Amino acid sequence: MENMLLWLIFFTPGWTLIDGSEMERDFTWHLRKLPRIVSERTFHLTSPTFEADAKMMVNTVCGIECQKELPTPSLSELEDYLSYETVFENGTRTLTRVKVQDLVFEPTQNTTKGASVRRKRQVYGTDSRFSILDKRFLTNFPFSTAVKLSTGCSGILISPQHVLTAAHCVHDGKDYVKGSKKLRVGLLKMRNKSGGKKRRGSKRSRRETSGGDQREGTREHLQDRVKSGRRRKQSGRGQRVSEGRPSFRWTRVKNTHIPKGWARGGVGDAALDYDYALLELKRAHKKKYMELGISPTIKKMPGGMIHFSGFDNDRADQLVYRFCSVSDESNDLLYQYCDAESGSTGSGVYLRLKDPDKKNWKRKIIAIYSGHQWVDVHGVQKDYNVAVRITPLKYAQICLWIHGNDANCAYG
Repeated sequence: MENMLLWLIFFTPGWTLIDGSEMERDFTWHLRKLPRIVSERTFHLTSPTFEADAKMMVNTVCGIECQKELPTPSLSELEDYLSYETVFENGTRTLTRVKVQDLVFEPTQNTTKGASVRRKRQVYGTDSRFSILDKRFLTNFPFSTAVKLSTGCSGILISPQHVLTAAHCVHDGKDYVKGSKKLRVGLLKMRNKSGGKKRRGSKRSRRETSGGDQREGTREHLQDRVKSGRRRKQSGRGQRVSEGRPSFRWTRVKNTHIPKGWARGGVGDAALDYDYALLELKRAHKKKYMELGISPTIKKMPGGMIHFSGFDNDRADQLVYRFCSVSDESNDLLYQYCDAESGSTGSGVYLRLKDPDKKNWKRKIIAIYSGHQWVDVHGVQKDYNVAVRITPLKYAQICLWIHGNDANCAYG
């Protein structure tokens, strides 16, 4: 039943999330001209101590009503927030100051109400999450884009060598977290039924060791099959459960980029609006990755729904998928109540909209799941599940990080 539901969600255009009235709306990816973010100067900083404790939430965040009263940041403030730190594999660190060009200030976006039903954070009552166990889904797009960080978070592949995740997964706003100096990223792979790795050239090795005596080779092969059959019989149900479960191929991180809006270094509080980071892997992968997209308003989301997959801590070694309605939005954040547990933070939040030049539907990342956060609403602390939206400025910055210059970042 679960597999059938997943087939419907991912292979039926629009699915039933789009009712008759929404079918007339323009659910299309529209390219738009981006502001330019240009690297101005890079400074060498002292190496971080890597002593911060990993935290899965920010202590206090300006809430929806609070954000409405905030003044629009000036150009110099934006340039300060979008300047960024880079930490390299050997522990050295730099700060790059940037200039923002061709920026058009847009009127402050009013927050929009989404789903009227408010659910409790994390998981209460019926758990709406799906554990992806079927390898037909697990090893294929879009689930294959999800990765696991050695610091306990999730992330998503956005290029052949880059992973997007939440900044607080590697930095607490003042210092880099323990373990991030030797940060690794785990890419999904399937375990063999025998639980071991396949040995290259195994067929050839058997031919060579048989010395041309086919009967001897056959006898040894039969003995091996009998032994493996006994092991399977002895292991019983436990063996069947382990089959199909994912394991990870771990890759070291070459460098990490974090916006200065988050890495305040004790100068002011870390801004949740900038809770995102880019990791460059030492070795390129060969998996299909997911492209970035600029976050549309709730009204431009089919059914007002978002999707993301991550490695929730309460389901060890399982990739967990969920989709839910967005409740509210601000210029930089999406507020929702997707069922989620610790470990899924840093997951890429995505939508499926129509490609403007084609008739097919295309998935793009429009936010980074920051996790459960406490926000200040009229002086009262309330909890939400929050995702950081990819705005035109953030798109331009992440594009700069990937390419090293702004030449390929004119449109997004």
